[in-house]
Amino acid sequence: MSTTDRREELLNKLQVSQSPITGSNLADLFEVSRQVIVQDIALLRAEGHEILATSKGYIISDNNDNMVQQIIACQHGVAAEDVQEELETIIKYGGRIADVVVEHPMYGELKGRLVIQSKSDLEDFMEDYENKEVKPLSTLTDGVHLHTIEALNEEVLTLIKDKLKEKGFILEDY
Repeated sequence: MSTTDRREELLNKLQVSQSPITGSNLADLFEVSRQVIVQDIALLRAEGHEILATSKGYIISDNNDNMVQQIIACQHGVAAEDVQEELETIIKYGGRIADVVVEHPMYGELKGRLVIQSKSDLEDFMEDYENKEVKPLSTLTDGVHLHTIEALNEEVLTLIKDKLKEKGFILEDY
């Protein structure tokens, strides 16, 4: 298979997939190294394809789902319980957590794609959080971070913000 054919087929696989596909799985599928897949993805992105890299693999960005978005500023401790309660609140009331963003003093904005929209997604995320011995980006900023939240309408976003505020997760002026 030529390089061009592989990239076309890779793009096709991502377009028809309803869930993320890991680089390792794609590498196995195309009988190439994971690094070749990383390079293919980079070149496809350079061509303008909106391919997201999530913690669960690659997926094509779906910007046509008519969801409304809002960026909210949050702050809480970095204990797993705090992280889980915040994210659980968002999905419980109908939201999808697209990403997390922190402001780093040297690198500027650092963004991590999350795409958490179900209890199952949250369980997988929390399992990684606890088992991989990693720390969330918000440890770089004393717990201050931004989330892009997506929902079906503005009313759902308002409800989510109200619930997060009740729990003390919304960053307030001081």
